[in-house]
Amino acid sequence: MQVVSISSLKGGVGKTSVTLGLASAALNQGISTLVVDLDPHADATTGLGVEPGTSRPIGELLRNPRKGSIDEAATRSSWALRQERRQPRTPARLDVAQGSALTGYFDRPDLRVRDLRRLSRVLSTSRQYELVLIDCPPSLSGLTRMAWFASHGVTLVAEPSLFSVAGTERSMRALELFRRDFDTPLSTVGVVANRYRETSPEHAFRLAELRTMFGDQLLTPVVPETPNWQQIQGAAHAVNHWPGDAATETAKVFDGLLRTIRASLPTN
Repeated sequence: MQVVSISSLKGGVGKTSVTLGLASAALNQGISTLVVDLDPHADATTGLGVEPGTSRPIGELLRNPRKGSIDEAATRSSWALRQERRQPRTPARLDVAQGSALTGYFDRPDLRVRDLRRLSRVLSTSRQYELVLIDCPPSLSGLTRMAWFASHGVTLVAEPSLFSVAGTERSMRALELFRRDFDTPLSTVGVVANRYRETSPEHAFRLAELRTMFGDQLLTPVVPETPNWQQIQGAAHAVNHWPGDAATETAKVFDGLLRTIRASLPTN
């Protein structure tokens, strides 16, 4: 099972959107996947078409890691159900460990190491997923560090803007400190440049800045600004299922990114 955190220490850069794009690619590629929604706002849960309260949320499991199984608590996403109706002979698994305000209990800076291990213990009970995508809150508090502790690698999300570029550099430094402080082999998978607009000189300048700062760690392809992205998310649809050329091109980008990310992670 490969576990990757999708992180940004700055809000509003589309971290959850990238998580959902990668989940769509995983569904399209037939990879058995669990999305862990650690953000107390639970936007990934909503985007995957899961009604809050239909099963035990991840925050409840974190409070009692020894009581209950993540495999039993996870909820089938509406994306997987929709694809299964289209292709009944090729059942797809894309499940959600539901987010809720309960997780906010752990989003504080003073967690002890034994508390940082809670998500690792929860995920260790799973026997049915090839890939786990963790949607982290936009902070470096307890929940993000708990996610990093449970992950094989971290993918950072950035926009081509001044404050996001600076925030991504700080995120890289935070990862280095985390590895040093906890002596973990956690890898930095790379940086996803999100919402790139080819016609914007500012975006072109900031993308070049990201390339200079991060080199090969800037993942390709970059994610374009998709005109109907809000409509896709509002309908709780996978981008791979949405009609139109723009959605098709964006889906291809996420398919490529997912292959790159998975190739950089260990398999065990």
